[in-house]
Amino acid sequence: MKRIISAICVSTALAVNVFGIDMSREIEAATAKILPQVVEWRRHIHQNPELGNREFKTAKYIENHLRKLGFEVRTGIAKTGVVGILKGAQPGPVIGLRADMDGLPVTERNSLPFKSNATAEYNGQSVGVMHACGHDAHVAMLMGAAEVLAGMKSKLKGTVVFIFQPAEEGPPAGEEGGASLMVKEGVMDNPKIDAIFGIHISSGLEVGKIAYKSGSMMAASDWFSIKIKGLQTHGAYPWLGIDPIAVATQIYTGLQMIVARQSNLPKAPVVITVGRMNAGIRENIIPEEVVMAGTIRTLDSDMQKDVHAKIRHTATKIAESMGATAEVTIEIKAPVTYNTPELVKKMMPSLEKAAGRENLIEGEWVTGAEDFAFYREKAPAFFFNVGGMTKGSTSAFPHHTPDFFIDDSRLDVGVKAFCNIVFDYVK
Repeated sequence: MKRIISAICVSTALAVNVFGIDMSREIEAATAKILPQVVEWRRHIHQNPELGNREFKTAKYIENHLRKLGFEVRTGIAKTGVVGILKGAQPGPVIGLRADMDGLPVTERNSLPFKSNATAEYNGQSVGVMHACGHDAHVAMLMGAAEVLAGMKSKLKGTVVFIFQPAEEGPPAGEEGGASLMVKEGVMDNPKIDAIFGIHISSGLEVGKIAYKSGSMMAASDWFSIKIKGLQTHGAYPWLGIDPIAVATQIYTGLQMIVARQSNLPKAPVVITVGRMNAGIRENIIPEEVVMAGTIRTLDSDMQKDVHAKIRHTATKIAESMGATAEVTIEIKAPVTYNTPELVKKMMPSLEKAAGRENLIEGEWVTGAEDFAFYREKAPAFFFNVGGMTKGSTSAFPHHTPDFFIDDSRLDVGVKAFCNIVFDYVK
């Protein structure tokens, strides 16, 4: 009998040494305890949103929390970014956890007690400001993970880098910002991060659920501008000029033909959207110039390059055929968000612990974009969604709209996912 007990003890010890300690029960209990605080943090941030590169109060709020936990804290990264570093009691890998902080130039339209009434200046206009994409929830979940993991420091192997990033939605015109600037300023290098993880809440995914996808998950986002030069003339005599508005309409149609007739859509989706067109100052004057601008969404890097070339060719040749000229500018805002397949497979047990196997959904790729993609240029990465739609609902207002709403009652799922990932990665 003693031999059997001894063998069991040795076996258990070996399992712990080789695979690490399963901390999921402790994480569950600690997260349940602080969930009301996580919700309170989220609602405070929601009520006090700030635009990209202007998240001064949000950054200070986060900084104070991390300092209270005893973290090494770095501020002013990529303008307003905050990084907290937690070193475990034992050596091990360096894991990055990221949340984005910025709101959007959207005026909130609801009667929530913590509704945003904030305003700011955006591109020379006075606008309402709202967390219309759930970044307030991302910050709160990561703050919660920081508190839970700080309480388990003695059992932690390795280092955790908590990245609170500004300007995910893009910096103001003429400024750098977001994940690309965080990477440029060394957030992935000091200490060198071995793997990085991020969460996005989804208004259309039921609370308690996690959606994930291996490989390409979200589209690359490129912004384009086409400046069309014609010849100004009186509106009564169009034959004496070259109408750039007429040229622009033909280019618009040509851009959609790239999608409909020139792209291998069974391989991966392509979306070209013109969101802005500026032309003219008076009804009876055909202007000299039109500027049309929009976005390109692709989920394959080769198709991305091909679409860029086709846009340049289509715009310039259509303009040339009508006697005008077209100057095309394309700016890469975010690469394809790609989840490292080996990392996804390795961390699936962590997501199961956070939400339950029955609540894991293998999702499909989407044409929305995320600048989290820049971090993967430095380390394996895994980005996934947690639910924010009230249980039993069948529809939800989309992100980036005045009526956007999330149910914050199950933010514990994101906190638990982050914490389990940290401990399980060592295994």
